[in-house]
Amino acid sequence: MGDTGTVQGRSAARAYIGSFTSAGGRGVLAADLDEETGALTVTGASDAVADPSFLAVAGSVLHAVSETAAGAVAAFDVAGPVPRPLGEPVPVAGSGPTHLALAAGHLLTANYTSGSVTALPLAEDGTARPAASVLRHEGSGPVTERQAGPHAHQVLPDPSGRWVVSVDLGTDSVRVCALDPETGALAPHGETVLRPGTGPRHLAFHPSGTHAYVLNELEPTLTVCRWDADAGLLETLGETSVVPEGAVGPSYPSEVVVAPDGRFLWVAVRGDDTVAVLALDPEGSKASLVATVPCGGTWPRDLTLAPSGRHLYAANERSGDVTWFTLDPETGIPARAGSVEAPAASCVVFG
Repeated sequence: MGDTGTVQGRSAARAYIGSFTSAGGRGVLAADLDEETGALTVTGASDAVADPSFLAVAGSVLHAVSETAAGAVAAFDVAGPVPRPLGEPVPVAGSGPTHLALAAGHLLTANYTSGSVTALPLAEDGTARPAASVLRHEGSGPVTERQAGPHAHQVLPDPSGRWVVSVDLGTDSVRVCALDPETGALAPHGETVLRPGTGPRHLAFHPSGTHAYVLNELEPTLTVCRWDADAGLLETLGETSVVPEGAVGPSYPSEVVVAPDGRFLWVAVRGDDTVAVLALDPEGSKASLVATVPCGGTWPRDLTLAPSGRHLYAANERSGDVTWFTLDPETGIPARAGSVEAPAASCVVFG
């Protein structure tokens, strides 16, 4: 096991694909990005860490969760064409970490199985040090098979950098806390409760920083919220469906992405296997479904915009590919442009 599949040469623009090794994935894949066409060309992969399902890049260091029962994070040097592990994985003092983000000199993880958020300080070389604090969520929801207890699914800093926001599928809520940059302590500040049984999964902020959009997994809806960075307050405004009226069969939304100009947002919907296009009003306070298009594969677990904002990428877990789309700048509607093989793909990030 270890590093596999090297192709010589690389460009300045790079993409990284996470995947589930337990389902046949190659681990962390590195790829060159053609910024004009959106095409990805895989240059190498490392399966040194189990189930690196979500990734984050900081310079030449790539961080990955190890979404396992033990729960860990791992760092890779991505200066070359093949990701190179940097030391041993670091435990997160939580189980099933499913998302991570960088904030105030720390690496934050959302631990789904244990329903907690962990803050790990970063060393000078960019790798994670042992956990400084763990904030455990409490609560449950009405969908007993999925909401018997807390399930933190995402953690990220707000646009102002003053707050850390965590989305909990098990408790139908979004928590806001403060991160002490010196000690890594996470201090609870507030909690916004959503409609019971919706199962919030991920959140994305409007580029203005005044609104946020919570994507629900257990019901295919998007909850539009007002965000007050001064007060650290998230206020719900309304819900919008992300599947057409009359859609049949279960649908499980996975990821929401907002356009850099704030005119559109896109949602990946598993089961329905579509990318939904929603138009936003000028303030970002209302969202309306305008179209859905096939995701190019099966079970789109993640959706990501290229740095240019011109291309959209769906990590199709069950069909084992990453499909990219060219976005119509006027309508926001994606047009399939190509795909690359990536068994058990779970996310795409750029760096």
